[in-house]
Amino acid sequence: MAPVIAPRRWRGLPVARSLPAELWRWVIVAAITLPLLFGVAVAGVAVAVYRQARQSQLVPADAIVVMGAAQYNGNPSPVLKARLDTALDAYERGLAPIVIVTGGNQAGDAFTEAGTGRDYLVDLGIPADAILVEDRSTNSEQNLRNTVVIARDEGIESVVIVSDGFHLFRSKMIARDLGLDATGIAAADSPIGQGSGSERGYILRETAAILAYKLL
Repeated sequence: MAPVIAPRRWRGLPVARSLPAELWRWVIVAAITLPLLFGVAVAGVAVAVYRQARQSQLVPADAIVVMGAAQYNGNPSPVLKARLDTALDAYERGLAPIVIVTGGNQAGDAFTEAGTGRDYLVDLGIPADAILVEDRSTNSEQNLRNTVVIARDEGIESVVIVSDGFHLFRSKMIARDLGLDATGIAAADSPIGQGSGSERGYILRETAAILAYKLL
């Protein structure tokens, strides 16, 4: 009698998964991968904000834009004063012939940030007709959107933005998204000093704001 040959058992072939098993597999992969990718993105943005805070660009432009900050009854806060003093220095260096001051007022305020900045710079010697005022905004994106309208009316295509270092990355990004050629200068002698706990907190806040701006 001929020997009975058992059927060959194929090994190493993939076993088809059911649809629920395959879906569950991808859920697990996503649950592990997405938080890692998000963490990398957050770290990358935070590093970019930190590096930009320490890289002022003394590049000639059509105008200097001073980002708004608090004023107290017509007097610039220490943060706003540092920005205005830095803008004055840039103007005197000949980086731009025009200064645009930005910022509206909070509820109940009799003065705007931009108006306070204009008066301060005029007192320090910048001619009033060399200062343009954007005094309707209440946040950074509005500062820059309204500034773009002024810039178009005045034929301004390039700006050097003056703000605290931690604020430059987002300000430049928004300005460029709106069509301006933007560089930045970090405010000297700001109370939000480099390496301070306050700066670290602001860098984290800016990182969140940048991610929200890009995602939303």
